[in-house]
Amino acid sequence: MNSVNRRVFLQSLAAAGSASILTVPAARATTTAKARVVVVGGGFGGAAAAKYIKVMDPAIDVTLVEPNATYTACPLSNEVISGHRTLESLQTRYGGLTARGINIVQRWVTAVDPVKKVVTLTGGATLSYDALIMAPGVDFTWGAVEGYTQAVSEEIPHAYKAGPQTLLLKDQVMAMKDGEVCIIAPPPKPFRCPPGPYERAAQIAHYLKHHGKGKSKILILDPNDSFSKQALFTQAWKALYPGMIEWVPGKDDGKVVKIDPKTRTCYTTFGEHKGRVVNIIPAHKAGKIARDAGLANAQGWCEVKPMSMESTVHADIYPVGDCCIAGELPVYDMPKSAHMAVTQAKVAAGAIIAKLNGLPNPEPFYVNTCYSLAAPDYGFSVVHVYKVEDNKFIYVKTAGGVSPVQAPPITRRLEAEYANGWFNNIMADAFV
Repeated sequence: MNSVNRRVFLQSLAAAGSASILTVPAARATTTAKARVVVVGGGFGGAAAAKYIKVMDPAIDVTLVEPNATYTACPLSNEVISGHRTLESLQTRYGGLTARGINIVQRWVTAVDPVKKVVTLTGGATLSYDALIMAPGVDFTWGAVEGYTQAVSEEIPHAYKAGPQTLLLKDQVMAMKDGEVCIIAPPPKPFRCPPGPYERAAQIAHYLKHHGKGKSKILILDPNDSFSKQALFTQAWKALYPGMIEWVPGKDDGKVVKIDPKTRTCYTTFGEHKGRVVNIIPAHKAGKIARDAGLANAQGWCEVKPMSMESTVHADIYPVGDCCIAGELPVYDMPKSAHMAVTQAKVAAGAIIAKLNGLPNPEPFYVNTCYSLAAPDYGFSVVHVYKVEDNKFIYVKTAGGVSPVQAPPITRRLEAEYANGWFNNIMADAFV
């Protein structure tokens, strides 16, 4: 790799908080104009991309465009519903990135011109870029369930973007009386945080069981026929909350097709189910600005090149995080998780720096770690590893793994502790 040691480059790309930093290569040391990278979206993917581009090549001018001054993380947000965590414990601001010399612009992006390489902001201001990181997260497909609109979600919460919706669902669960029903309707795959709805069922059951409402029931009406960590969840439900959680898959008429908000009744193809609390999670798609920029496919997701995370549609634009689709559906699609977003951001950061400095693209590896909590002292996890072969994402079955179904209680308690440690580390990795 010319003047840059390849091993150091890859270590700096992959390591969270690594002391190995990519030095600025001689290939661009004599230029006078700074290269400009604009990042759209300040979640895990966008923040990590901005950070690692600046860390690995301080000469690059990095601007992060994010309308909110505070970011609220989705991982572990189900614990807010059960009362084991506060919303504030999930929040961070962008001072850590500012301290690294990253420009933070608190506005919305209204347009992207991939030909002129210009981003337009609310108010008409523009930013030019040499490379653009697109990390707008997800939007919801309103109306996919008849009767469920964005306005209705203010009464029937989705709680799938952490914040006020999370607190609304928490309040409704707390108001349940013993023996009442809470309905959870997950979205069709793919969606952000694949184990999220099923972890939520456990967290709600924990609250009800330990607040004198153990006769209540959580009914999961699912359009899917399987779900992430299914064996581990069903084991936990049976052990911790016997008789409280029922899962109905799509093949058994589990898909909710219509809702009556006034009566809180969910209709499937052949049945109807009424709940005191109803949690409809709409189908997902890439954030609006990514779709408006022409980056999304017919299904609403941004396709990327495995070697670099560069868009397959527009050069020098790199979709990362939940907005992109990576792999072959449905089995080997990369999970839409915080950890995967950070990994994709680092791959994109390395590819951008290499390209700007006239260097070969580094060999990418993608890693995901995801913890789920069925109770404060009961956790389990999954690890995914992907490599690239023949310009395709390859899921490395022998490199990852899932927590064993047969495990002693101490293992579940330790994994619950690891979940909290993982969360603190991933927040620091992206935002500090």
